[in-house]
Amino acid sequence: MTLTQTFHLPPGVLTPPDLEVGDEGKLFLRSLGVELSYIQERTGRYRSFLWRNGANQFPTGHQDQVFEPVDTVAYLSHICRILDNRTPESINCFFKVGSDIRTFELSIAPLSTPSGESDCVLVLGRQAGTIGTTQSATSSSLQSASLEFPLTNRPDSSSFLTQVSYPKLLTQISRQIRQTLDLDIIWQQTAQGLGAAMKVAQCSVYSYEGHQPQVRRVAQFPQDSPSLGIGAEALLQDFPELQQAITTLEPTLVDRPVESQVNRSQVLVATRHQGQVNGIISLERERPEADSSIPVWHPTELEIITELADQVGTAIAHATLYRELEIARQEAEEVSRLKSDFLANTSHELRTPLNGMMGFLKLILDGMTDDSEEQMEFIEEAYRSAVHLLSIINDILDIAKIEAGKMHLDLEPVNIKELLTHVEEFVQAQIQQKQLYFQVQMPDTEDSIIVYGNYQRLLQILLNLVGNAIKFTHEGGITITAEIISRPVVVHDREFSGLLKLKVADTGIGVSLEQQDKLFQTFSQVDGSRTRQYGGTGLGLVISQKLVEAMGGEVHFYSMGEGLGSTVTFTIALFQEPVMISLDENLDSLDLLVES
Repeated sequence: MTLTQTFHLPPGVLTPPDLEVGDEGKLFLRSLGVELSYIQERTGRYRSFLWRNGANQFPTGHQDQVFEPVDTVAYLSHICRILDNRTPESINCFFKVGSDIRTFELSIAPLSTPSGESDCVLVLGRQAGTIGTTQSATSSSLQSASLEFPLTNRPDSSSFLTQVSYPKLLTQISRQIRQTLDLDIIWQQTAQGLGAAMKVAQCSVYSYEGHQPQVRRVAQFPQDSPSLGIGAEALLQDFPELQQAITTLEPTLVDRPVESQVNRSQVLVATRHQGQVNGIISLERERPEADSSIPVWHPTELEIITELADQVGTAIAHATLYRELEIARQEAEEVSRLKSDFLANTSHELRTPLNGMMGFLKLILDGMTDDSEEQMEFIEEAYRSAVHLLSIINDILDIAKIEAGKMHLDLEPVNIKELLTHVEEFVQAQIQQKQLYFQVQMPDTEDSIIVYGNYQRLLQILLNLVGNAIKFTHEGGITITAEIISRPVVVHDREFSGLLKLKVADTGIGVSLEQQDKLFQTFSQVDGSRTRQYGGTGLGLVISQKLVEAMGGEVHFYSMGEGLGSTVTFTIALFQEPVMISLDENLDSLDLLVES
């Protein structure tokens, strides 16, 4: 006879709404006046069974119904011990009712025959709640594990079913974590609620982001635990059990000693949502010293922990998505604000040269010039204003192309010496006007330094960087340094042997450390008041960065703080690596000069 057959309800009379079956003791059970009562043998067979309003709980006739504990072996072992010890007990227990798993509060007492022997028990109880379906409870893993875990081997077997039957508390935990989108609250409620429910020495919750090499502890119970604190990180390579829980998606059991020399059994369960792991729950329980062979974790406990971990994983995923959406909303609002500030500043920058052009041309048209020389001077000023206006418009068009992803560059060999000479010619007048020095330091090579880029865009980048350096430098000067880096690099599927690193350093006003992150943000300016003082749209560095990246390079900004100058570096691929002149060759040339 199978266990399911053992727990079949006996034939009887079904009188809705009550379910009353069996001949023996029928009137006796009804006279007790409780919700659920039955007389049961040590084999599990029911002699009489009464469940008030129980007929409405089954979808079909009672003759096809089974009222069976989820863990039949543990339940029958418990019944046998009560009969052997002749001691009544109160427990909580999971039962299968139709497709549901329900928990019942039961009081069990042995019944004695006239000869003094106890061959059956009287069970009185009531339903405490519904915690799920029978699909997980009837899995083969639970059945096989239950047979390997006899209840009578546990020293606390009298309270075991009470210990693992926490539907109300677990339902409360699930409800609490679903009612909030605050990750910190979800983590802490999980650790505190599950730790208290399972009566463990310690419960920890770790956060995990997919494919990261570490996990981070975000909650623990009790909160004053002497182990690693909140925020501590653990590398997966140092804790293979954590990696195993993430990889297998199954509860992982680990035995480990603690500082007090008391052995603990640890269970690790991954939290997940739609197959993606987003955390780990760790529970630790002390192992009894009397018999180390006694399992510390019952299969039913592991299933309850796993079920709750899945709910926690879903709550974490929803809270994470909410946090990401909130951050995206804040960033969108910040970008909108920056665009508004940018448009206000840009409109001012556009009007300034336009007003200059119109003013000088109006003076000429009205005949306000004294002679042809003054007229030519006004025309030159109008032309310079037009060039400045064109530069601003080009910057706006460039950033629009970059934002739309339509910036296309044709790359070709570029002679860096010719490029820097062109830059020096462009800025020479501004340098002399502000009485600054301008230096270009090139590495000693036997041949020309040729880079792979776009000449006009490289010229635009250098003019932007040098123009900013001149604008924000009042004394001292600007130095451009070139450095050869022998490191293979791939640009547009072509491999090159090295890089040229260009550095533009100035002795100007510098940038504070906390403001440097804003330099390369589109539509962002370090200081609006400073921009109004010095002019400009603030797009120069952003455009330069995007152009360098389009040519396969990188841009970096360095400043030790306000008043300490600034340095901008960028890299560009070498079309061919030049032959360097060694220090020995330089010394030989110096010796020849001395001898001559």
